[in-house]
Amino acid sequence: MNRLHRLHAAGQSIWLDFIDRPLLASGDLARRIDEDALTGMTSNPTIFEKALAEGSAYDGDLRAAPADATAWQLFETLAASDVRAACDIFRSVYDRTHARDGYVSLEVSPGSANDPEATVVEAHRLWAAVDRPNLMIKVPGTEAGARAAERLLADGINVNVTLLFAVEAHERVIDAYLRALETRVAAGQPVDRLASVASFFVSRVDSEIDKRLDALIAAAPESERAHLAALRGRAAIANAKLAYRLFQRKFSGPRWDALAAKGAQVQRPLWASTSTKNPAYRDVLYVEELVGPHTVNTMPPATLEAFRDHGETRRSVDDDVEGAERVLAELEAVGISIRDVTDQLLREGLASFTKSFDTLTAGLETKFLALGRPVAAG
Repeated sequence: MNRLHRLHAAGQSIWLDFIDRPLLASGDLARRIDEDALTGMTSNPTIFEKALAEGSAYDGDLRAAPADATAWQLFETLAASDVRAACDIFRSVYDRTHARDGYVSLEVSPGSANDPEATVVEAHRLWAAVDRPNLMIKVPGTEAGARAAERLLADGINVNVTLLFAVEAHERVIDAYLRALETRVAAGQPVDRLASVASFFVSRVDSEIDKRLDALIAAAPESERAHLAALRGRAAIANAKLAYRLFQRKFSGPRWDALAAKGAQVQRPLWASTSTKNPAYRDVLYVEELVGPHTVNTMPPATLEAFRDHGETRRSVDDDVEGAERVLAELEAVGISIRDVTDQLLREGLASFTKSFDTLTAGLETKFLALGRPVAAG
């Protein structure tokens, strides 16, 4: 039992935050399922952009594409094909866990982030295009995204609600999930194979708060600098621990018990953005400090390799939650509002995803032209 298997045995599902065609075709992904206890996969436009830009794995599909295909249609076709293949590789996990795990995520475009109607329409199209029960449609965790997620879940579509930074936003998403389950139960529809995760972003919180702390330290008198410096690198874990406490509270009690009796599964917290951005911090910090039952950690390849090499497993996600509260209170006391930080990070996250989609479609147009094919407008 290697370190990743021990992490899985502690109740945390290990998902890979990466996808490309060579990984799928070489047998490497299937091997990782066995050797690394891998049980799922997430994708995003940046990952696809890199996969499409590097090498020639997609050139045959691009050459065979219809002449009137737009760059966006090309991307959707290629992404659906890769995600479908990944779903098939993870199907054994999905079946073995009775639909509790084995999911692959595909994201709606950021242009619909504030339009629930557009999100629902696009999600249904992607769901039909991939046509696999272990697909999860990724929806941004805006207020509009939460409304769209509720409708999609009520329709029986698995949803990964992404870009969650604030505990308040997490609660909104959990409530949407519970209402969707209740809608299905009231209509006599099954809920036992419906799944959702709430993707709570971690390391970006430290990156932003550390930047603000550094500015305060530069302007502070010598006597205050040590206290401010001691708050570096602590906010992200604290914020995630409060999100997990909310998860524990929401998925207990009479309301949840009634749904669980129908076979409903919890909406698991998924820790995203778990690669360490600051080289001064341990490279597996955002894995080791958030281990616990009914959680998912989606890791980029480098973080997964680091944990396999030297990661340590202990139940940590609900350890010293009172200390987590104190960290955030101390930050508020020195003038750093966690709500202000999480609002900013959501705005930046949506902007970053929009930019990634724009870069992706531009790259596809360039590659299509390099192959001697025109790109249709649209």
